[in-house]
Amino acid sequence: MSYLPYAVAAWLFLVGLYGVISSRNLVHLIICVGVIQSSSYVLLLAIGYRTGAAAPIFVDIPVGTPAVDPVVQALMLTDVVVEVTVVALLLALAIQVHKRHGTLNPDELRKLKG
Repeated sequence: MSYLPYAVAAWLFLVGLYGVISSRNLVHLIICVGVIQSSSYVLLLAIGYRTGAAAPIFVDIPVGTPAVDPVVQALMLTDVVVEVTVVALLLALAIQVHKRHGTLNPDELRKLKG
């Protein structure tokens, strides 16, 4: 068993988290949230992968042949759809913030009252 995919997932998560914490621009923050979400893709693929297993298409495969778990693959595809939706919503909000306040700097937005 290789721990490399788990290490890559943890590294992506930490890099994205550092970017979120240190971000001075809303678009950069949204990109870093996407990087954090990418770590979940790597983690799901690492969980579902089996060495020597076949694709979960059971035509012409002998009984007892190991197969990759299709549920994990479906979860990853769902995760991709959720990420695209979240990033699109956050970008739309960033555009509205820029239109109304003329800045994308979160530090300047903290000074707003109302």
